[in-house]
Amino acid sequence: MPEYLLPDVGEGLTEAEIVTWKVKVGDVVQVNDIVVEIETAKSLVELPSPYAGTVTALLVQEGETVPVGTPIIAIGEASEAPATPAAPPADEPLGEIDLSNPAASGGGEGESLVGRMKAERGATRRARRKPIQEAVGEHAARADVHDVFNQNATQQHEKVEQIASAVVTDSERQGAAVGAPEPPSTAVPATTPPNGHGNGAVRALAKPPVRKLAKDLGVDLTTITPTGPHGTVTREDVQAAAGSAPGGEAAIGIAPVRPVATGERERREPVKGVRKMMAGAMVQSAFTAPHVTEWITVDATATMEFVERLRRRREFAEVKVSPLLVLARACMLAMRNTPEINSYWDEQAQEVVYKSYVNLGIAAATPRGLVVPNIKEAQDLSLLELAKELQQLVAVARDGKTQPAEMSGGTFTITNVGVFGVDAGTPIINPGESAILAFGAVRKQPWVVDDEIVVRQVTTLALSFDHRHIDGEKGSRFLADVAGIIEDPASALLF
Repeated sequence: MPEYLLPDVGEGLTEAEIVTWKVKVGDVVQVNDIVVEIETAKSLVELPSPYAGTVTALLVQEGETVPVGTPIIAIGEASEAPATPAAPPADEPLGEIDLSNPAASGGGEGESLVGRMKAERGATRRARRKPIQEAVGEHAARADVHDVFNQNATQQHEKVEQIASAVVTDSERQGAAVGAPEPPSTAVPATTPPNGHGNGAVRALAKPPVRKLAKDLGVDLTTITPTGPHGTVTREDVQAAAGSAPGGEAAIGIAPVRPVATGERERREPVKGVRKMMAGAMVQSAFTAPHVTEWITVDATATMEFVERLRRRREFAEVKVSPLLVLARACMLAMRNTPEINSYWDEQAQEVVYKSYVNLGIAAATPRGLVVPNIKEAQDLSLLELAKELQQLVAVARDGKTQPAEMSGGTFTITNVGVFGVDAGTPIINPGESAILAFGAVRKQPWVVDDEIVVRQVTTLALSFDHRHIDGEKGSRFLADVAGIIEDPASALLF
């Protein structure tokens, strides 16, 4: 039967995590049916089946990371049925269940362990039936032990109450005035309870987890009145005994109960997939390209008014229009005056690569980490086309469906930190690029207009750029050109 090997779905990716299986053993799949969702170092990807037939085994579990080329699923012919392993001989113990067998794991379509024919189930071992006298004897012995245990538990409870009363009385004597007469001690000496045969103490009936809990809480199981079936001590019995003891103690003479943590104080999460790739890229960029960041505060009132006018136009009725659209278009235009912003420093060749196209990256936060898909050839798009591409890009990124090809080849990036209410920041340049622009929140603030203080819509732009080939003059010119269009969108006609 053919095995589907994990392919390289990106550019030189070496491993991927199996996130969700879309099929199960016994399912019949056709060519190009989606069988699994994986997470690479760049994004979530759905893999189609290259074969048609019946799924006979899932070779990798969900959550496991495997290298490219690893067999992940076995698909047989459509007429094949998953093989059922023969039952072990009657004299051998049953081994582990084969999870690749639908009959063993409960998987497969139309199969159920309940109501199956005996011939289909194969040979099974029948439990040995004990003689009636032996069974009755065991039952009687258990009954005797339970009766003795219950009687002993009652005696222990009474004894603890007597000891507690004696200790309280003794404490009152110590706190009394000097010279006060002391009453005789009423403490009851401890005795070893019989077990019904006169040769030792009875062992309380409790499961191992309950015994461990009692040990951790400092509770003596023999002092507890059991409420479980057949006279067994339950977890609730232990917790009640620990909580009802005076002064936070389970019983007299037992160490105080330590508080039990109600939740995790620490949690570890492996760094993999998108987060792992992002971390490596940021370290590489931060310690390779010398970053310089410049800020400018802008009166964006005219841009906000322009956005409102666009929203009322028929062409933009089905498209989300935001200030980010105007900023993206402003960057495209400002690059015409400063092409260095859209260039790249080739360290190996010691050359600056100027690009006549703009693949505009938009940083998007997703549950699996930060991704930066880009809009290809953004410089050739109209304002309406750019709005549609932005809307599609954000929607796909939030669903975690961004493909590796959509994140490769970026030339310039915008990170919109304003959606989180942040004013500005010092963004790190994406590897392979030379600049990144942070767009802060647009807020109503006092602003000076014609020597008068008025309320205006104000925002902050922060540009980080590679200072190896973009000097302060070029970075400042680009940032000033973008800010000028935000202040007056009509100035875009000058470019």
